[in-house]
Amino acid sequence: MEATSTESKEFNWDHLYVPTEKDFDSNLLLQAPVVEGFQRGSKELGIPTANLDMNVLGDAGSYLETGIYFGWAKLKGKHFECVVSVGWNPFYKNEKKTIEAHLLEKMDDFYGEQLDVLLCGYLRQECNFNGLEELISCINNDILKTRQHNAKNERSDNDAFFWNVITPASSI
Repeated sequence: MEATSTESKEFNWDHLYVPTEKDFDSNLLLQAPVVEGFQRGSKELGIPTANLDMNVLGDAGSYLETGIYFGWAKLKGKHFECVVSVGWNPFYKNEKKTIEAHLLEKMDDFYGEQLDVLLCGYLRQECNFNGLEELISCINNDILKTRQHNAKNERSDNDAFFWNVITPASSI
């Protein structure tokens, strides 16, 4: 789902993606239940996110490089494209690291459900913004870039190879 905002300005975010944007040689799998977050994604941004339980992720969540990733999520046996934010969300000055996946389909809340997130590549570093409009614009660009990367590497729901050829997050 594309985020909504006022369309008053055009922003160019290309400088954020060079030279960090890259596909991974081996996908990275994160598995944890979805927990309640700060409630900003849906309410303030119009971009709902699923926060992974950092306690369950343990070292895998702690050591994962901060930034914005692209990939796929598996929820209740179905696959969804996703953009994943890892870090402290500088715009909001979070005091604890979070891993939040935005599934690119509209759906109801799924707190407590197991979510498997397959990170297939890295888009950009975390950064701060001058306002909500800039943040939403950049997230929309992250969504566009995710769709572009995933289209190059599209997988079916039954593609076991895609979900089995991974690096477990616990090995980072």
